[in-house]
Amino acid sequence: MPINEIAGCIGCNTCVETCPTDVIQMDHNRHRAYIAYPDDCQICHLCRLYCPVDAISITPEKSIPVVVSWR
Repeated sequence: MPINEIAGCIGCNTCVETCPTDVIQMDHNRHRAYIAYPDDCQICHLCRLYCPVDAISITPEKSIPVVVSWR
């Protein structure tokens, strides 16, 4: 599972909106995000990069470096 955990979620829904594969869903009863489809994660880091409170961590052994083009 690429996403290690979601700890300290404030329920802002940003990770759910940025995930291109719908891996992360919102638990509306608890007002927190959870990992719904861990095997579908493409390790794009968008959830982690856009989280305003750094609540998402990627499993170190699955993590790949983020490559950004500056052209």
